[in-house]
Parts: sequence; C-alpha cells; structure tokens
Amino acid sequence: MELRQLAYVVAVAETGSFTRAAHRCFVVQSALSHQIARLEEELGTRLFERNSRRVRITAAGEAFLGPAREALAAAERARGEVAAHGGEVRGTLHIGTIAPLSAVDLPDLLAVYRERHPAVRVTLRTRLVRDLVQQVRDHTCDLAFVDTDPREVPRHLTVWRLAEEELVAIVPPGHRLAGAAQIDVVRLAEEDMVDMPPGSGIRRHNDAAFAAAGVARTVAFEADAVPLLEHLVARGLGTALVSAATAAHMPQVCAVPVSGVPPRVIQAVWSTAGASPAARAFVRLLRERAPGSGLDEPEAARTVS
Repeated sequence: MELRQLAYVVAVAETGSFTRAAHRCFVVQSALSHQIARLEEELGTRLFERNSRRVRITAAGEAFLGPAREALAAAERARGEVAAHGGEVRGTLHIGTIAPLSAVDLPDLLAVYRERHPAVRVTLRTRLVRDLVQQVRDHTCDLAFVDTDPREVPRHLTVWRLAEEELVAIVPPGHRLAGAAQIDVVRLAEEDMVDMPPGSGIRRHNDAAFAAAGVARTVAFEADAVPLLEHLVARGLGTALVSAATAAHMPQVCAVPVSGVPPRVIQAVWSTAGASPAARAFVRLLRERAPGSGLDEPEAARTVS
C-alpha cells in the first residue's frame, strides 16, 4: 500500500471520476486506474464500482476513505514537522468558512499569513457549517469559521468564540415593516420568508428562534448565496433574518431591528491533536491579531472535553 494509491482513491471518491481524478493528481488515467486496481487486489475487495457512465464508491471504499485521508494528512504533517525543525513552515493549510463571515477580516489574515509563510500552500473553501465541522473532524480541513452551537461540536475539537452578531430583518423598500422601530418574531412569522438552505448555521439558528417563540413560519425561497437572498427580498418575494453586519452591505433592502432572536455566535474550530506546523502558525496569527479584529481574548478559547 502506497501513499500515492491512497491519494488516487481519495481523488476518485471526491471527483466521482477516474478522468477528473487523474487530472487532479497530474497522472494519466491508465496509471491511476492501474494503481487503484493493484490496491484493490491487495485489499481483496473492490473500492469502486465502475461502468460506462459512472463511478460509485462501494461500502468497503467508504470504510477505507476516512483512514486514507488520515494517513495522507499524517504524511503531510510529517513533512511539515521536518521543515519546521529546520526553521521553515511548509505544507498545506486548509481553511473552511461559512459565508458571509464578518466577525474576522479573513482576507487580511490570509494575506499576512502568506507574507510570513510563503512556502505554505493555502486553500480556502466555503461550505455549509455541518460539512465544515465534519471536515475538521476528519482532518481534511485544518480550521473552520462556523456559526453553530459550541455544544454541537465534537468533543475533541477546540472551539474559540470570536463574536456575537445581532440579527435584523431585511425587507424591500416600501414594505409595510420598513421603518418600524422594532418587530418581534411573531410578527415576522406572518410574512413569507427567504433563508439559507438547511444545514447552514444561520438557518438552524433562525429555525430555533421561531421554534422557541412557539410560532411557525413559511420559508418560501431558499438561497445558497447572500447576494441571491438579497435580490429575492428586494423583489418582494419574502423577508429574511441576517446579521446586522451583513445587512449593512445590502443597499437594495431595509434593515429592521427584531426582538426575541438571540445573537448568532461565530467561532473558530480546529483540532489541536495532530495539528500541522502550518495550522499551528495560523492559530497563532489568529490569536495575535485578535485585538485588532474585535475577537475575544485568547482565554475565551476552550477545548470541549
């Protein structure tokens, strides 16, 4: 069993194609297919079912995938530790984030990080919060900025509270609620609403707020991007609940204060165990720049145990 074989399996599983996996791994498809076939022969089972139209991972392949990713991450950490021993931070840093993220200036953090550690390859991905937490847990993401209840984060991960964001309702100009001094969730529930998809942190937060108030609401439209959500509200297709910081950058709609909705908690989540030198360097930078970014002091960090 070789590391390149593990990388090929992960690439096929993630791309759903031998052709795309070969392209991603910079090898010809025949070589990739041959190595996976050799690995399957060694394991005595098929990792993928192939036909002329699709590639499907088997149950054995699913079981193999997690340890394969962990082995690849461990190998990457080992290379990074050797480089760090010589005084240079190298390797790959995978950052995940919800969108939008206003609690930290992420582009600024990444720019400073690149200046300090130019040998590190940084990747950034935007996903639903449930996927980001799982990726940190699986060691396929080094650190994620999320907006979930810290009690829902796996116990072995470190959770650092960054900020609390107040939520406001957004309505189109001329709407009967525009200009109101304040409304409550009961009144807001009378309107059709626009929200992010299930699985996003803010959708779960909003659902919980209406449930706690004992009222049902109708989500008429789901938008997987903030600009689309703003456009839908601006066209009068519904109201929405977003953070006040996000609403401040929405010129097409009006923001209205809402009572009865708890603030949205933003936190960074990472795994201390097995963290690479590149990941440790980013956490140090995050702590260092906390005062200028409006973050809590480092003692606010806690490891769920």
